[in-house]
Amino acid sequence: MPLLSLKKKLGIGLVLLLILSAVFFFAGNKKVPEVTVQPEVVTKQPVVKKDIGKSVEGRNIELYSYGKGDTHVTLVGGIHGGYEWNGVLLAYGVMDYLEQNPDIIPDNITVDVIPSINPDAVFNVTSKDGRFEAIDVTKDTKILEANRFNAHEVDLNRNFDCNWTPKSTWRSATVSAGASAFSEPEAMAFKNYVAEVKPDSVIFWHSQSNAIYASQCGDGIIPQTLEMMNVYSKASGYNAVETFDAYAVTGAADDWLASIGIPAFTVELKTHESIDWEKNLAGFKATLDYYRK
Repeated sequence: MPLLSLKKKLGIGLVLLLILSAVFFFAGNKKVPEVTVQPEVVTKQPVVKKDIGKSVEGRNIELYSYGKGDTHVTLVGGIHGGYEWNGVLLAYGVMDYLEQNPDIIPDNITVDVIPSINPDAVFNVTSKDGRFEAIDVTKDTKILEANRFNAHEVDLNRNFDCNWTPKSTWRSATVSAGASAFSEPEAMAFKNYVAEVKPDSVIFWHSQSNAIYASQCGDGIIPQTLEMMNVYSKASGYNAVETFDAYAVTGAADDWLASIGIPAFTVELKTHESIDWEKNLAGFKATLDYYRK
């Protein structure tokens, strides 16, 4: 009897061992559902891109619009493409910021960014159509400065209809202002944009005077221009200057805007290489707050 009892126990133990082995086998081969980690969703600002015209050499003059408000704040990155390429680069930086920070634009505002009105000159120093990162600042300064002009060798910031003359001044040099006001396709493209959109204000980025200059044509400075300029100046730290008097300037784009009643001013970056990012971001944000309803 004890022997049978032992056999029974051994049999039961063997059965239990087989059952446990089967359980572990199937459990080990059971497919475990994968856990999918959803990537962080970054909400981007919708952007509307269009071409407002073409350069002498046929390059597109691009416009990027952010927001859907009726108030238009326009940013122009570069009229003098060559040695002022950093103004174009600053415009691209603002575009990136707007896409990643959609809530910064008030509901009543649309921000229009024109990175460059002179894409031929930008191409001549970057060797790229459209977006670029930077240029070799060791290039010959004379080469960079020669690309201030468009492909007709016209200074586009002397080709607008405010006290226009065929010849104008840049520093101590005499420069061509074109055959007539708006004779150049780049200037005409900007004129047509302004006629269509009627922006509420326009900010131009140049270099390298490290200051802000108000626009005016004939009847003095528009009061709102002074208000805007002082808002940008206070936020950015640039000195606000009412009148540029280093040398006579005719046919400037911002002065033409003043002649048709549109507030505008020019921000001169500190150097021809830096974009003064924090300063200009603060000034831009203050401008949005100025127009916020």
